[in-house]
Amino acid sequence: MSRSEAVEQFYASLKAGKKFYANAVSKGQNPYPPVLNEILEGKATAGTVKVGLVDIPMDRIVGTWADGRKTAFAGNFAPLLDDGTEFAEKWISLCAAHLEEGITDPITCMEYLGKFYVQEGHKRVSVLKGYGSPSVPGYVTRVIPAPSDDPEIQLYYEFMRFYKCSKLYGVDFTRPGSYAKLQAALGFEPDEEWPEAARRSFLTDYRRFENLFNQLNTEKLPITAGDALLVYLQVHGRPEWRGQTESETKAALTALWPDIRIMAQGAPLSVTTEPETKEKSLLGRILGGPKVRVAFIYAFDPKISPWSAAHERGQKYLEEKLGDSITVTSYLTGENPDEAFAQAEKDGANVFFATSPTLMDACRRLAARNKSAAVFNCSLTLPYAEVRSYYCRIYESKFIAGAIAGAMTEGKRIGYVADYPIMGVPAAINAFALGARLTNPKARVSLRWSCMAGNPVRDLLDAGVTVISNRDEGGDKAPLTKDLGTYQVGENGLLTPLATPSWNWGKFYERIVRNLMSGGIESLRSSDQAVNDWWGLSAGVVDVDVDENLPIGMKHLANMLKFGIIDEAIDPFQGPIWDQKGDLRCEDGSTLTPEQLIRMDWLCDAVDGSIPEFDDLLPRSQNLVRLLGVHRESIPPVTEELEL
Repeated sequence: MSRSEAVEQFYASLKAGKKFYANAVSKGQNPYPPVLNEILEGKATAGTVKVGLVDIPMDRIVGTWADGRKTAFAGNFAPLLDDGTEFAEKWISLCAAHLEEGITDPITCMEYLGKFYVQEGHKRVSVLKGYGSPSVPGYVTRVIPAPSDDPEIQLYYEFMRFYKCSKLYGVDFTRPGSYAKLQAALGFEPDEEWPEAARRSFLTDYRRFENLFNQLNTEKLPITAGDALLVYLQVHGRPEWRGQTESETKAALTALWPDIRIMAQGAPLSVTTEPETKEKSLLGRILGGPKVRVAFIYAFDPKISPWSAAHERGQKYLEEKLGDSITVTSYLTGENPDEAFAQAEKDGANVFFATSPTLMDACRRLAARNKSAAVFNCSLTLPYAEVRSYYCRIYESKFIAGAIAGAMTEGKRIGYVADYPIMGVPAAINAFALGARLTNPKARVSLRWSCMAGNPVRDLLDAGVTVISNRDEGGDKAPLTKDLGTYQVGENGLLTPLATPSWNWGKFYERIVRNLMSGGIESLRSSDQAVNDWWGLSAGVVDVDVDENLPIGMKHLANMLKFGIIDEAIDPFQGPIWDQKGDLRCEDGSTLTPEQLIRMDWLCDAVDGSIPEFDDLLPRSQNLVRLLGVHRESIPPVTEELEL
């Protein structure tokens, strides 16, 4: 019985092989399995290493080590030699043995860049591929490519480090750093080896996830199931995934598909630099539209956090402006932010303002399950389709403050204390320096960081600096205090305020909510692009408060620059602009795009100092920098203890 079935299987495989061969030839492609010796010809390698006995994923076996046997098989490893040949008889006998006892003898392979090339066991591979076997045991020798700047090679070196821990083939990524992120997402330390039980458990779950990903990826997005898995784990985490049914996982993955699509496109960000004005439709004017119920979600108590306090002032401004036409409730998160979002949902909220980037994952979970909600997160460069992010172009105000600092300093040295090396901060530093150069062509800006050990202000004072830009004023027209913004230090140590940038969140919230009331809750929710509202002086969401004792000429200068920026007659980043290395970053007469400003990771030639490395930051600063840092792709991911 097994013999006749084996013969039948041979003819079916032979037909598949000849079909593959004919299609390849008609397209001018190689109809045979690729030969590794030919692939490696002329390429530098760093030697070989014995990997040992591996359960090789069948879809990773793509070719042969040498060209001696390649003409016996098509490129899909189906046979090409007709019946009556010795090859055909051996193939049929092997197939019959597989039907009776199964093929258990390991093959031998060479592995290069994650693909396998058979040395011995070609017919075993051919038979097993014909039956759709997912894997085959094999003794593997790895050919190591020589190190290079090639992204594929660099990603492969990351895989080799991952393999030392996981002993796992079959999970691919397209983006650097992903293997380390997976290691961390599963609760392992960077060099921690996986227990066998954890490996088997993950493989079971991953194969199920990969199958669902392939079902949903009808668009043929240029990413892998591994890429999509990281998106999924970032939102849902490992324990929830393991507790879901297949239909629940598929529904959750479908809800995240807009974010996966954006990732496949390279995480583009659509930046709005001016508020929209939405006119209410005739039907909306008649019926009034849905009631807007706003929830403010605070990660830090406004009573002790200046950042949250600024947003709370914005919340109160919104309530004063719109009164009974909306309802507004605030929530303070605890250890589990999702509980605050869930309570707000239960209370009927349909507009959510999460005031910290640390709440983004909770925002994404809410947006994934509640398609009727408008969800906003105060952050920059976190590109997700169904959560709209917002921030302020504070660099415009910094430019004006820098111009005043340049004019008021008696020498050429000005101090600048930055908070975190996150997206948007380099633009603010550079704008301040360019403003200082506008009024003092010889000005130099000494950069210090409050997120590092030491006292940055004391360091600047000890260096003889008498004009310093320190922390910004937190929000809507709070009174100036002497240690905020830009100030001058007198001989007696007294500080004289000069100017401070301010964040007027209330005006942002008012414009957004009015648009939602006019256009409907769904009007500001996108499903095909990531949107960041990045407004500035022209929208009134930032300003510069100058001290009343400032010379009248400085007040006029501040107003001239402010209204020049609003009218677009002045651009703080109009070239030419050189960086610290002397490279031209913006040509004469040109300007930088919003995307270039947001993702700026360099400092201009007027700045003395550097962007700190992650390991040099104070521990309390590292989480935010890991999330929003200008070099976040190179920052090691955090390890969470997750049950396997």
